[in-house]
Amino acid sequence: MTIAFQQCIDPDCGATYGVDEVHVSCPRCAEHDRVSLLDIRYDQTDDVSFETFERRWMTKGDEGDGALDFSGVWRFRELLPFYESTDQVVTIGEGRTNLQDARRLAGEIGLGRGRLFLQYEGLNPSGSFKDNGMTAAFTHARLIGAKRVACASTGNTSASLAMFASLSEMRGIVFIGSGKIALGKLSQALDYGARTLQIQGDFDDCLRHVHQIATERRELGIYLMNSVNPFRLEGQKAIMYRILEARDWNVPDWIVVPGGNLGNCSAFGKAFLELRERGLIDRVPRLAVIQASGANPLYELYTKRHVRWNDGRYDRDAVDRLYAEMDDSGYKPHTVASAIEIARPVNLPKALRALQIMDGVVREIDDDTILEHKAMVGRFGFGCEPASAASVAGTHLLVEEGVIGAGEDVVCILTGHELKDPDATVQYHTGIEKPDPQAPALPPEGRLANPPMPVADDLEAIIAAL
Repeated sequence: MTIAFQQCIDPDCGATYGVDEVHVSCPRCAEHDRVSLLDIRYDQTDDVSFETFERRWMTKGDEGDGALDFSGVWRFRELLPFYESTDQVVTIGEGRTNLQDARRLAGEIGLGRGRLFLQYEGLNPSGSFKDNGMTAAFTHARLIGAKRVACASTGNTSASLAMFASLSEMRGIVFIGSGKIALGKLSQALDYGARTLQIQGDFDDCLRHVHQIATERRELGIYLMNSVNPFRLEGQKAIMYRILEARDWNVPDWIVVPGGNLGNCSAFGKAFLELRERGLIDRVPRLAVIQASGANPLYELYTKRHVRWNDGRYDRDAVDRLYAEMDDSGYKPHTVASAIEIARPVNLPKALRALQIMDGVVREIDDDTILEHKAMVGRFGFGCEPASAASVAGTHLLVEEGVIGAGEDVVCILTGHELKDPDATVQYHTGIEKPDPQAPALPPEGRLANPPMPVADDLEAIIAAL
């Protein structure tokens, strides 16, 4: 038997709420002018084994339990059992992704052959890891009878929300900022029919407004789909389950992930904590969270100011001081890795917890280095969006620092598909800022730049070029 409930992560509170309630933070803490996030927790007595999950992998995806087995999230349903019936689950077969043994790339960044693996979440239906979380959040939305769902987004969240909203017959609303948004992502939200509001501000401004609407104007009936929603992170735990499954349930030495709103690393820490609590694994991998140097609040707090989870009693004043400094200086995040261009990550406390659980480290990488490693991923494996390449660039840095050993097993999370941001790829390889054939070309500066070669309309010229 399983009893699922929501629980405040503040150790001085620990208030619990039913899964049939909708909260984005702890109401009891709010009464004392504190903001504290919620976890989904379980009282479980049912036994579960890895063999159960493996048997489901070959399903054809029929209705009912077959549809759940087909999903790379819900075939692990005993590890996120908050729903009441199969009919409530919203799924499109998300999570059928693969783990690539990136042997050529490993040698490029100083790891031994067979030691680097790329978890390619770009193979999800909407092209990014977000589908793992959305299937869980939409399942909860259906459980509580929501009709309208909304999110703030740098791109991938809006694409995934719009897709799931169209499938579940809910009204999808997305808030995007007025700055740069990758057109590959925006096009999905538009095509899937979401109401798209372009706010004159950045992602953090959008998130603040959609949070206000969901919590302070409840009469509008807006269900919040950003990763402050604890059910989102339940689905994102499944990324770790698939990695373990692909490795015959052998735990790697390192998990390396880009850090933006910090939902993924938070979910990963929770996944390994729960697996260890249930006796399914006997050790936990180390965690590396990689941020862009132009959007690096976790790096600033964890690596430079030494803020730690401290079993839930982290230094909130240090966080407030950093944010005040950002406000006073007019700081705005800026990076080519638009998916992680976030100044105030909502899951910061849970990320600090994950770093404690997984003995983690945090690093920052500049944009030029991110783009170089994006090109390396494309040349020696799968293409990915810029934010994904931060994980590979961060691994390279940690190998050079001696933090990661050449003989350790490392899994880098590639969070999004290459076609999410084709402009960045074209600019790297051609020197052209926009894919306009009339634009003047600049000499590409990237080490792996591969510009198209102009050739005359002449057979001998073509043969000479070949």
